[in-house]
Amino acid sequence: MSVDDVLELLQRRMTDGSFIRATISRPRLKSNEVKRIKLKPLDLKGSYHVQFEYQHERILKHENIALEDVAQPLQQALENYKQFHIDLTNETMQIQISKKMKVSIKRIFLDTEKTVDYAHNRVKNYALHEGTPYPFLVRLGVQTPEGKVKNQKHDKFRQINRFVELINDTLSHLPKDRPIRILDFGSGKSYLTFALYHYLRIEKGLDIRVTGLDLKKEVIEECQEIARDLQYDQLEFLVGDINEYDGDTAVDMVVTLHACDVATDMALAKAVNWGASVILSVPCCQHELFSQLQSPALDVMLQHGLVKERFAALATDSIRAELLTLAGYEAQLVEFIDMEHTPKNILIRAYRNDKQPNAEQIARYTAFRTMLQAKPFLEKELKPLLGFLPADDSIV
Repeated sequence: MSVDDVLELLQRRMTDGSFIRATISRPRLKSNEVKRIKLKPLDLKGSYHVQFEYQHERILKHENIALEDVAQPLQQALENYKQFHIDLTNETMQIQISKKMKVSIKRIFLDTEKTVDYAHNRVKNYALHEGTPYPFLVRLGVQTPEGKVKNQKHDKFRQINRFVELINDTLSHLPKDRPIRILDFGSGKSYLTFALYHYLRIEKGLDIRVTGLDLKKEVIEECQEIARDLQYDQLEFLVGDINEYDGDTAVDMVVTLHACDVATDMALAKAVNWGASVILSVPCCQHELFSQLQSPALDVMLQHGLVKERFAALATDSIRAELLTLAGYEAQLVEFIDMEHTPKNILIRAYRNDKQPNAEQIARYTAFRTMLQAKPFLEKELKPLLGFLPADDSIV
């Protein structure tokens, strides 16, 4: 078998769908910066590609190549490396290529045929693509200048993309005939604030004005500097408290991520009073209901501190969603990121629809509140809008 035969064999097995993976190693020249190349098939939007993973001394680089274009990089690999390990559905091949380009091959045929797991190899169709450098992600330390996501930042990159997906879902609810006003309460290091701005302003070309608000002065100053350097002219950051902010009388979208305890309720109340079309909120540290819970029917659960804490958090978010529904919103609790990464993974998503609640909805909420002996802070904040709720003397 010649080198050309090996090339033809690899292309044929890729074409017939039996190719699972390959590892190319032992470069001929010690000066070769790429020490190893790994190959695997990819499903990119229904099109067959082969991913070439180039392993340098300390970094990895990826290139996804359409099947019809793999001949040239494969040919280069055959010329520059001595060893190929190839896994196919029905056999394993070990190929050695000598200094004089003589080929030796060892083949082990399998008793049970394997399958190619395209579901595992399918590339997530992210809004922000790995390998494409985004200036805000580079400045925030998520990507290298070449666009590679840093090893310790893959979860953050995934979270950012999930947030962008949620932002994309809101587009039909935002005004199209005027500038869009957006507030982010508790913006912190502002990974998601920058992502929101980039996606809506840079990629979608919308006329927006975004304000990030946080109590940490040094964090705000750093975000201001990044926004200036990137020339994000319609993005500003201010030091301030959620409850005391009065810089606007009307807002189109309110975002609040990980505002602690009733600070989330303050932000939700602000959003409702402004008549915001869109509310996105990821709550944090829901302590309020924990100390209020008194329900003998739930004692089997509430006797366990851990279970009580989690139940209180879920009940708090359920109450918040129900109150938003009663206040004229279509409210949903959706998963933000997977449970394996953090238990704080529920996002409250609400779209204004101005629907008046019916008697059944009011009764359902009131019964739930009464059963738990709950005195929700958000209900108190929204009391002027929710005058139809039965009176609770404990809520003033």
